[in-house]
Amino acid sequence: MVQVLDATLREGEQTPGVYFDRHIKLAVANLLDEIGIDIIETGHPAVTNEIYLAVKSIAKKGFNARIGAHARSIKKDVELALECGVGFLGIFYCVSDERLNGVFKKDLSEAVKQISEVISFAKKENPNLMIRYTPEDTVRSKFENVISAAVGAIEAGADIISVADTTGYMVPGTKNNMFDYISNLKSEFDRRGLKPKIAVHCHNDKGMALANAIEAYRAGAEIIDATVLGLGERAGIVDLAQLLIVLSTDFNEGHWDLKKLPELYSLVSKHSGFPIPANSPIIGANAFTHCAGVHTHAAALNPMHYESLNPDIVGRERHFALDHMSGIASLKYALKVLDIDDLDEDVQKEVLEEVKKVGQRGRTVDLSELPHIVESCKHHKFIKKID
Repeated sequence: MVQVLDATLREGEQTPGVYFDRHIKLAVANLLDEIGIDIIETGHPAVTNEIYLAVKSIAKKGFNARIGAHARSIKKDVELALECGVGFLGIFYCVSDERLNGVFKKDLSEAVKQISEVISFAKKENPNLMIRYTPEDTVRSKFENVISAAVGAIEAGADIISVADTTGYMVPGTKNNMFDYISNLKSEFDRRGLKPKIAVHCHNDKGMALANAIEAYRAGAEIIDATVLGLGERAGIVDLAQLLIVLSTDFNEGHWDLKKLPELYSLVSKHSGFPIPANSPIIGANAFTHCAGVHTHAAALNPMHYESLNPDIVGRERHFALDHMSGIASLKYALKVLDIDDLDEDVQKEVLEEVKKVGQRGRTVDLSELPHIVESCKHHKFIKKID
């Protein structure tokens, strides 16, 4: 069974301008736990004292989810995370030749030694700690370097190796695809008799984060990182709602309470300052709203004509928008919803004309406005009669 790691409180805060107050972080963690998220990554305690306190607060709350922290391959970072009482620790260190030579000024063997020592220390301090090692920018690093670092990390006590597509480099169907990468990585571990869990962290620079995550899942990855609204560095990472929906409806991985997603997204949107796009899948205002006349007519008879998801799966309702694209079937459906059944065909046509005029001005007519248009058209008809 695949597990989902939510990184909204860690990766999400790497979105420019995004910061969550401690009480909001606790509220977000609470909703994630109610949804059934497996691992909640809460922050990097070494960054600020406020993050340290927030991580500690969440870790002490007694959630069902495993609470995690982030750390560099530095003993001080690990010590701070352990002080917080987390049950999951993500340790990262890039082993690309460019970073080793140009930034760290170390050769690969020195880097592996540092990674191994830090992981051994963390495991010794807390044998029950779940440790993930991430070779940052995994997929653009030399594969041999990744294997050497990963093997060293596993032998030192790492439980998980995470494949980070740090720059959104991978594209399904090309030579740089996540399915092949995960398959090759698992084969290398099998050959050495190693059985770590494989995680993936996919960035969305090319809009491929979700597709790459699903490719990784198909290849056997057991943990997938995501955030609410896809928040994160640059274009962010995998969107949580989209990931959970695909895993639940298309791969039968359904152990999450999806009906709490709208509440979670509303909370994160409000306190991150990032509005939910109207056309956002699953959560957006238009996600289950039908507009064009042909669509609304067919969907009113059978929603599956123009839906692949029932809105009830996330506790939402189906809507029919009235605007310049609407036809008489759309109007009749809306009138039926409002229990307005005393309009003759001439008035209905006039109402539809008024609706279309509103639509041409860039607005939609909702069910609260429609009765006013109806009354206006009825009044106009009455005036014509007495004139």
